[in-house]
Amino acid sequence: MNEFIPSYSFTEWKKLKPEQIRELKNCEITFNGDYLFTFINGSTEPSGYLMMKCQYDGAAANSVSGKDLKDVLEETLCQA
Repeated sequence: MNEFIPSYSFTEWKKLKPEQIRELKNCEITFNGDYLFTFINGSTEPSGYLMMKCQYDGAAANSVSGKDLKDVLEETLCQA
């Protein structure tokens, strides 16, 4: 999907252990060919700029959409 960073399927992503994820380059994750999320490895840049930038952008996006994990899990339980 992306020309600038690698793209991997969610199926491949799920196979990774946390210590393997820490070794990855920044990449995008897709599910059934659709964009799911971008993984930004903050440990690749020691000053913390990337982490702060992602937090700021994430907070801005959260202000207009998305649900808390707790709410998503509760909905799943209610549907079962």
